[in-house]
Amino acid sequence: MSLSRLDLIKEEVFGIKKYVPGKSIDDIACAYGLDPDLIIKLGSNENPLGPSPMAVEALIKHASQVSIYPSADASELVDALSGYTGFPANNIVASGPGMDGLIDGLMRLIIARGDEVIIPTPTFSYYEISARANGAVPVFIKRDKDHFVDVEAILEAVSSRTKVIFLCSPNNPSGNLMPEEDVRAIAESTCGLVFVDEAYVEFADSDLAHLVNEYDNIIVGRTFSKAFGLAGLRIGYGIMPQWLKSEYMRAATPFNVSRIAIVAGVAALSDVDHLEKSIELVRLGRKYLKEYIPFEVYNSQANFVMVNVAPNKAKDVCERLLENGIIVRDCSSFRDAGESLVRVTVGTRWQNEMVVEGFDGV
Repeated sequence: MSLSRLDLIKEEVFGIKKYVPGKSIDDIACAYGLDPDLIIKLGSNENPLGPSPMAVEALIKHASQVSIYPSADASELVDALSGYTGFPANNIVASGPGMDGLIDGLMRLIIARGDEVIIPTPTFSYYEISARANGAVPVFIKRDKDHFVDVEAILEAVSSRTKVIFLCSPNNPSGNLMPEEDVRAIAESTCGLVFVDEAYVEFADSDLAHLVNEYDNIIVGRTFSKAFGLAGLRIGYGIMPQWLKSEYMRAATPFNVSRIAIVAGVAALSDVDHLEKSIELVRLGRKYLKEYIPFEVYNSQANFVMVNVAPNKAKDVCERLLENGIIVRDCSSFRDAGESLVRVTVGTRWQNEMVVEGFDGV
């Protein structure tokens, strides 16, 4: 009996929708016949100031060492993160590629086929991708009209099969924070893990990492891709209870953070000036975009704002902006986001002005 090559693929994989990344400058330049140097890319929540010069210097200095394996657990970066976060190294794991690697590591560690994960939507789509790929059944809970998590619905959805509850704070794509009391209520409702995604926390007024000291089932995921401007190096990290770190390291891929990523991450953490400039740029830019974009702009604690372009459709507005060399994110690919939401990364002052001008022309 002959088998199709597709018979080799796990059944769960066929239920996964492909991840939709932000459009690249090269793609848009080719599609619209535009000069790449004049295209404004504000669709992927990257740092418009770029990386820390100290991180770049570290990359150049250590480039000749790429023939040598890094430390298996990225201990140098973990130690630097301990100083940055105030948590002991025993509570921190470094991960690659990015925070996605941390999520995959946790899924591989705890998920058995048929387990459930709870995902409030709309939110970052990779939670669903990783859950399905590892055999879990996603349970989706739609957020309310203001994009806050429906805590009561989550509590009702918790069952003996619940292994992970994903909470994004600030949420992607809405930019709003999870109230601490809601996270506490959710953590106390389950024997499973509560994963709090704080990819954008440097731009926010508060964080939830201190809850790791109080709850043995809360994990906080973070990244170097946003405030630190190192998206191309794909560095993430997790703050978690010590019992979980020791088990996580059993299943973690060794050497999953490259040698140059480690040295760049350590250098970026030491460049306080660059980090502060990046944060200030975002806070001023958010205020400007909210005030001048001629549509409803939601309050945000991240390095982006979400815009409701109704009665227009997001795809039409994004297409119009692309024609003018402005890349933003059509949120219709986010589950339960509807058809009128657009996410705009905060850029430089000039970029923000061009975005406002673009929306004015819709």
